[in-house]
Amino acid sequence: MEFLQHHQLNIMLIMIGTCSVLSLFVLMSKSLSPRRKHALFLLEAGATFLLVSDRFAYIFRGDESLLGWWMVRICNYLVFSLSLFLIYAFDLYLVDLFKNEGGLKKIPKRLKLVKALSMIGEILIVVSQFNGMYYTFDDANRYHRASAQLLSYVFPFLSLILQFSIVVQHRKKIARSIFISVLLFVVVPVVATVLQIFFYGISFTNMSLVGVAVVLYAFVLIDMNEKVEKANRLEIEFLKEEQAHMQIMFTQTATALARAIDAKDRYTHGHSARVAEYSAEIARRAGKTEKETREIYFAALLHDVGKIGIPDSIINKEGSLTEEEADTIRMHPVIGSEILQSIKQSPYISVGARYHHERYDGRGYPDGLKGENIPEIARIIAVADTYDAMTSKRSYRSTLPQKVVRAEIVRGMGTQFDPVYASIMVAMIDADKGYRMQEQIEDPYEAAMA
Repeated sequence: MEFLQHHQLNIMLIMIGTCSVLSLFVLMSKSLSPRRKHALFLLEAGATFLLVSDRFAYIFRGDESLLGWWMVRICNYLVFSLSLFLIYAFDLYLVDLFKNEGGLKKIPKRLKLVKALSMIGEILIVVSQFNGMYYTFDDANRYHRASAQLLSYVFPFLSLILQFSIVVQHRKKIARSIFISVLLFVVVPVVATVLQIFFYGISFTNMSLVGVAVVLYAFVLIDMNEKVEKANRLEIEFLKEEQAHMQIMFTQTATALARAIDAKDRYTHGHSARVAEYSAEIARRAGKTEKETREIYFAALLHDVGKIGIPDSIINKEGSLTEEEADTIRMHPVIGSEILQSIKQSPYISVGARYHHERYDGRGYPDGLKGENIPEIARIIAVADTYDAMTSKRSYRSTLPQKVVRAEIVRGMGTQFDPVYASIMVAMIDADKGYRMQEQIEDPYEAAMA
């Protein structure tokens, strides 16, 4: 106790600085509701002025100058008045807390009673300045307790008890960290008030009120951080779900469009889906990332979208095409590119559509690009596209034997195909001992949609 009595002015000074800073933090905060922000500011600002008043009351105690006479009386009045003011500000905080977070539709009558007790207590403090019922001053300008001073503790004590009952009753309606802070606010000052009665010269009540005001704001910050973290987690989960949903929608839309394209040609059932699978496998074996592989898959899935603009009579013609009809067929890469260019978020899709008929030796169409001037996606699709054409049934032939298909791929290395990706295709053929990479009876689009 001697240590506290000897150093309490310094302790007060530290707490004054802390509360002053916290007051500014409350004003700058944008995460608090207006009412809670108002209540917390009143608490921290009130705590600051309470300790300033209490400190000056000790400093000027016994000072017989005119300034000392006024400072002692004004500061002691403020100490009594601001103690009740802090409890009133805390009451405002509880009202907002239980109304907004606790979901209480009606403010408990006990909290309204606290306001009434605070007002009565403030009135009696003013009255005591004239009749000296709480405290008096001797000729040496020293403070002395009066016979009715215990009455001054009744109003803050009853107010804290009422607030305690509310906090305990509705503890499940608020966050655990907030419950701890408000519980401390109502319990610690009660204990300090009891100590204050028996120990004269140490401001237990005032310092405890200020201390729990600081703790209250600290727990508010903790609660705010937890809510921000929770909101961030929910937002991230929502974005992931939204992204997954959009990916599913994109996959289903692209697959439906590819199915519609293949439906125009009765001899190319499932062609686009198989080309997409072969292209993705080539990309994986070439060391492409998951993202790159997925882009190549969708570019291959829609590589023939331009056939939508080609008449069915030409696509399904069983005899040889005329030169004019062949020129019309050769327009489908250009048509497909123009259709897919409108998808600005996925420009790679139109690349696959336009250049998949280019040849490595420069004799392809529509632009006659050569070698690595041909976009990489198109070079991969070109190998997969030709492979599927040879391993699918046509009106004029059955599926070609695997050895023949392999020989054609090898023969096209460096002329029709990029030798790197053609080599990967050959490796895939060699690994396919059961010759499963060919047109199957089952619908390949079902696997793509799964």
